[in-house]
Amino acid sequence: MLRLPLALAALLLRALRSPLSFLGWSLAHFWPRLRLVLGRSGPGPIPISVNYHFTRRCNYKCGFCFHTAKTSFELPLEEARRGLAMLRAAGMEKINFSGGEPFLTDRGEFVGKLVQFCKQELKLPSVSIVSNGSLIRERWFKNYGEYLDILAISCDSFDEEVNALIGRGQGKKSHVENLQKLRKWCQEYGVAFKLNSVINRFNVEEDMNEQIKALNPVRWKVFQCLLIDGENVGENALREAEKFVISDEDFERFLDRHRDISCLVPESNQKMKDSYLLLDEYMRFLNCRNGRKEPSKSILDVGVEQAIKFSGFDEEMFLKRGGKYVWSKADMKLEW
Repeated sequence: MLRLPLALAALLLRALRSPLSFLGWSLAHFWPRLRLVLGRSGPGPIPISVNYHFTRRCNYKCGFCFHTAKTSFELPLEEARRGLAMLRAAGMEKINFSGGEPFLTDRGEFVGKLVQFCKQELKLPSVSIVSNGSLIRERWFKNYGEYLDILAISCDSFDEEVNALIGRGQGKKSHVENLQKLRKWCQEYGVAFKLNSVINRFNVEEDMNEQIKALNPVRWKVFQCLLIDGENVGENALREAEKFVISDEDFERFLDRHRDISCLVPESNQKMKDSYLLLDEYMRFLNCRNGRKEPSKSILDVGVEQAIKFSGFDEEMFLKRGGKYVWSKADMKLEW
């Protein structure tokens, strides 16, 4: 008697129970997951987790930024929705909206409507945003918080002078005070709170243990400053990030200083470079394997399957760095 793996059996059962199975929707929806269980037999990677940089515009000037404002183009809302639906049909389970600064476009309404669409219409298990947090208002949480699983806020230092050196200064406004306010709103509106920090020459000696433990994020992503040709280094780059770069040894020292923080998730340059599926403002996958961002054709023009072949995505490294984790707030035990 043929014995199916439990994961495969569960997927088949769900597909058969679907009222839309006679239209072929179930097969299209579950095939990517079946490929994951069966060990790959399709033409290319599955876009299980996608980072959609729908805008390059930003109100900050972080000196190490590797996705700079080289264009102000942004897709119309309906075209963005069409692309997201295509990604969902191809197997996407997590979408992360990033930039630039996502809350610049239509004062956060654009990203809010995409978040709602992905959770309500596409039934995505995980919807997240990465933001510098400076433009988020409480009314956004009131309108869209229920549809958002994770809000990740960029915070590279708890010293305002260091933030100013990096380019995260808000004039007289305190980046750190705003961070605490956002954490409070996440608690009130049931959104998982996450922190992202880029470790560079100006913050590598900082001890953040006390502040991170007080904020208690579900994850603290700690990145090593990364150089991308044409973005933050080299000809036509809008940033000069060489002065921010640290050695692997310096990065390890920072990690060792914070080794007792259980939510810390470190990402060195080696882990980060090819383990993310990056989608730009035209919905083109960005291949970083040669140290610069080389775009595919847009999924809106050639489809996901064709475009993703040129993404340079390293699925093995994605899994190795912990890219697949408990990313739906429905499955999290949020402890405040």
